[in-house]
Amino acid sequence: MSVIAGFMVPHPPMIVPAVGRGSEVEVEETTKAYERVAEEIAEIAPETIIISSPHTVMYSDYFHISPGRGARGSFRDFGAPEVSFDEEYDEELVREICRMADECHFRAGTMGERDQNLDHATMVPLYFIRQKYKGGKIIRVGLSGLPLTEHYALGMMIQQAVSKLGRRAVYVASGDLSHKLQDYGPYGFAPEGPVYDERIMDVMGRGAFGELFDFDEAFCEKAAECGHRSFVIMAGALDGMSVKVEKHSHQDVTGVGYGICSFFVGEHDESRKFLDAYLDRQAEASREQLEHADEYVKLAWKSLESYITSHKTIDVPDGLPSEMLEQQAGAFVSIHENGALRGCIGTILPTTECVAQEIIDNAVSASTRDPRFDPITPEEIPWLEINVDVLSEPEDIDSPEQLDVKKYGVIVSCGSRRGLLLPDLDGVDTVEQQIRIAMQKGGIREGEKIKLQRFTVTRHK
Repeated sequence: MSVIAGFMVPHPPMIVPAVGRGSEVEVEETTKAYERVAEEIAEIAPETIIISSPHTVMYSDYFHISPGRGARGSFRDFGAPEVSFDEEYDEELVREICRMADECHFRAGTMGERDQNLDHATMVPLYFIRQKYKGGKIIRVGLSGLPLTEHYALGMMIQQAVSKLGRRAVYVASGDLSHKLQDYGPYGFAPEGPVYDERIMDVMGRGAFGELFDFDEAFCEKAAECGHRSFVIMAGALDGMSVKVEKHSHQDVTGVGYGICSFFVGEHDESRKFLDAYLDRQAEASREQLEHADEYVKLAWKSLESYITSHKTIDVPDGLPSEMLEQQAGAFVSIHENGALRGCIGTILPTTECVAQEIIDNAVSASTRDPRFDPITPEEIPWLEINVDVLSEPEDIDSPEQLDVKKYGVIVSCGSRRGLLLPDLDGVDTVEQQIRIAMQKGGIREGEKIKLQRFTVTRHK
């Protein structure tokens, strides 16, 4: 057996009558759709219910799978302690997923925090499921800050583990949609909110899981969604299989989007290997970028590739444009993989005799010494995208009014502490944001006396 079906569901506690105390009638359409999903799961009678939750333990670089024999929980924090759960984990399946992850050095497992209490994003689906179906153990999977491709790959690993053990399993992807749909909602309104909801319901309603990779990270953050990564793991658990989709409901009456869909697995379908197809497209885009890149980016590529594959730092090659050999300037090398930042290190002021050497050194550092990331491996090279920013000399400014997030980068200093942010970055829309992020990077606290500098960049892609 394998993963027989997947379900996209929200997790508003107020949908539970003992919590909502009458307010749940606002989302009656969602309630009825949830009840239908519970009936569908009961008809399947799974041995294991796999639930991914945005509100269980979450790490930036690791997928946490809840360990132990089981967990308990209740809606006590929402004023309804009488609604409680005592769930048993499928320990054998958890062990198999962890074994597979260890075998291929995939960052997932049961290490880290041992949270014995079920979170509300797990309990809301279970509330409806347990009204109709008492059987089956569960697995609880956390999300991470890793790229969407890694979330999909985790789903594929779960699919393989389920198949190996012959489990009859369903996957429940718990996640709300945008939290910024209405001015009167608890999180306010953002124009990206309704756009996200419309797009995600269209994609999921068609079962077009490959399009989940096309949601830009900055766009998702502005929309304030919480379920996208959960949906991507579920999509991976259904990789390579045809699906019959039932789009049950979508509501946004509270200012938060609630969407419910069911996906019933059919026959094997090679055309639905969405991660493979996406990686092929990214590799082609990377080849095209390198083919059309200028000498600045090509030099960063050569430096990175040489160091990653043979641990050799290249010399400044012959035939470079004269300005790369004669000019001295600070430079940043930024590396992205499958749309996610993979490394970025640079120099504010020149530290070498020319820009070319600056790029060579910083390409090595960005790919292997950025403390936020593991060193890039040779296997990752085909999917990398590289940008090079050459900085002007910083100039002192008297006020934030002299900044422009699109035109100027900013340096914020306080004594020996200093933080820098490049201009024209996705998700940085205001000068206030720009300064705040630079302060955080420099370890500078609110209220401390700061010095501001600005600079421009010449961006090479």
